[in-house]
Amino acid sequence: MATKQSRRSFLAKSSMAGLASFTLMSSFGQGLETAIDKAPLASSPSDLKITDIRSAYIRNGHSLFVKIHTNQGIWGCGEAVDATPGTYHLVKMFGERIKGKNPLNVHRIFEDVRKAGFFEGAQGGMYVAVLSAVETALWDLAGKSLGVPVYQLLGGKFRDKIRVYCDTAAYRERNPTPEMFGAAAKDVVNRGYTAVKLDIDEASDPNKYDHYNWTASPAELERMYNQIAAVREAVGPHIDICVDMHGRYDATTGHRVAKMMEPLNLMFLEEPVPAENADALKLITDSTSTPICVGENLYLAHGFRRLLEIGAADMIMPDIQKAGGLGEAQRIANLANLYYVPFSPHMVGSYLAAMASCHVCASVPNFAILEWQLYFHTDPMFKEIVTFDGPMTVDGHIMLSNKPGIGVEINEEGMKKYATKGYPFFA
Repeated sequence: MATKQSRRSFLAKSSMAGLASFTLMSSFGQGLETAIDKAPLASSPSDLKITDIRSAYIRNGHSLFVKIHTNQGIWGCGEAVDATPGTYHLVKMFGERIKGKNPLNVHRIFEDVRKAGFFEGAQGGMYVAVLSAVETALWDLAGKSLGVPVYQLLGGKFRDKIRVYCDTAAYRERNPTPEMFGAAAKDVVNRGYTAVKLDIDEASDPNKYDHYNWTASPAELERMYNQIAAVREAVGPHIDICVDMHGRYDATTGHRVAKMMEPLNLMFLEEPVPAENADALKLITDSTSTPICVGENLYLAHGFRRLLEIGAADMIMPDIQKAGGLGEAQRIANLANLYYVPFSPHMVGSYLAAMASCHVCASVPNFAILEWQLYFHTDPMFKEIVTFDGPMTVDGHIMLSNKPGIGVEINEEGMKKYATKGYPFFA
């Protein structure tokens, strides 16, 4: 307190000596005094050091949450998805590699950990997924330390709210009828969303040739078309429809489905074939007016380079919670922007993951839409495992948080009852 008073006195005296107008001096001094009062004088960010990293898992290990702790009592939260079961010791190894470092050097730490794992699988998979959670937690920590939201650290924002499409979860029904598809889409629209998503890959379809054949039968193709036609009829012409094939078909089927869907005016058809073969994707993309979207299982900006170079995708959808984190997602978006390709991230995490993704989506010009899940509305777990201000969505948008860091916190007490058995819980 003595330090603040002496600095305030010095500034006030200096202002009075240098200004002719007392009114101007008074206003100027008050602004500086307010800034000084808010400054973290007792704990310089340059002295911030990582002391520990702890983790917890839910959804049978497919959702990883990390908290990075520091010597100043500030922590950061991050999340990874899908490629995370059995990664506890990988988290601890990363913790040893970053302990004692200043968390504000986010890019440097990311590069240190990535390069250290050159022979340990750092090109993708579990290594990069866990690194995504760690990197996200570093951004959260940096924002809290400096008192600014993450989007500000990423260079500022182009928008204040992030449009989302809502996955209808019609896949929960076994062999859903077209009427079920239409009703599921209508329910989502009634909740205020202007874009819906549905899956047309159906493993239990009795018309499949066999379990391993990737070619859809004529009856399967008919079922796919009828389902989405029912959706278009239910929601009308002005709602965006996204359709997912999960990369479970061959190029012949992908081509036929893309052409078949053209009259239904989709926002995009997602991964008619697996995204690892950019040349096969390009043949489909070139053959149809249906926009093709790919990328949820690609890692780092390297994974998107050839796709973009040869024009194999109309839209890209990196999963920010496993592709490398927030900084890498921004690099991917900026790379896509050079080719005028929209950025539409995949998102199957918690509200922490959703808001972390929103900071990236706000920071790039070519953002189109972000994935959202119906389970946020129907499963109480997703409200219990985090803490946040305000409603999750408003009229089909997530309002970007202006709080320091990501703006969403892990609720350890709420998460504990959903923790995966046999896994350490924030240990």
